[in-house]
Amino acid sequence: MVRMSAALAIEGLSLRFDGLQALTGISLGVAAGSLSALVGPNGAGKTSLLNAVGGFVHLSGGTICLNGQPIHGWPPHKIAARGVGRSFQFVELFRHMTVLDNVLLGRHLHMRAGLLAGACYFGRSRREQVAHRRCAEEIIDFLELERYRKAPIANLPFGIQKLVAIGRALAMEPALLLLDEPSTGMNREEKENLARFLLRIKHELGTTMLWVEHDMELVADLADRVTVLDFGEKIADGPPDQVLRDPRVVEAYLGRPLREKGSMT
Repeated sequence: MVRMSAALAIEGLSLRFDGLQALTGISLGVAAGSLSALVGPNGAGKTSLLNAVGGFVHLSGGTICLNGQPIHGWPPHKIAARGVGRSFQFVELFRHMTVLDNVLLGRHLHMRAGLLAGACYFGRSRREQVAHRRCAEEIIDFLELERYRKAPIANLPFGIQKLVAIGRALAMEPALLLLDEPSTGMNREEKENLARFLLRIKHELGTTMLWVEHDMELVADLADRVTVLDFGEKIADGPPDQVLRDPRVVEAYLGRPLREKGSMT
């Protein structure tokens, strides 16, 4: 059982797509202010789980609670408004917009001025836009992206684009940040920078994070807790030094005879 005091509490989560069982009875908890890693081989169901938390898929069974409140069955925009931010495995940015403009988009949920005031840029709208821009600039400084702030996304290295995507999610001021393989496509130096920023997000911002990752060195160094999925089932859960030595985890990553494997997405 998952303690309901966890910032994110998932109980008995199951997903089924057109007869294909993607997740089966997954239970896990993410403590407030922690960095929890979700790992597993390709096709284990990691992104499916993040999609379930974000409201992008309908559960076949189970519950998802954020700070004690059930959020399963909610539409994505309502879950986002509740405080769930997300960066995606494939960079989902507006390529011809600048870094600053992309980060500003993350402030959309906090904007309250009406259409007329926004178009005319006066009164409350002007004060609000100044405040939102200041917040976006602070995030750009936090992620050390100042030199890129006016650069179009399309002109930037992939690793920098990944950081911008995290910055846009941070602009939402999330209570829970979901990170889907943020280190994919990064070189070693970029991964070291990412590690530093993840620790700053945890310690300086106090943001709770659920992080899908394939780089086990990063996971071992950074994660407070690790949950391992294999073919849609949880096979291990606990501290990194314990989980990453688990024989079932080693087997899942090193492979097994094909006849023992099922089908998964």
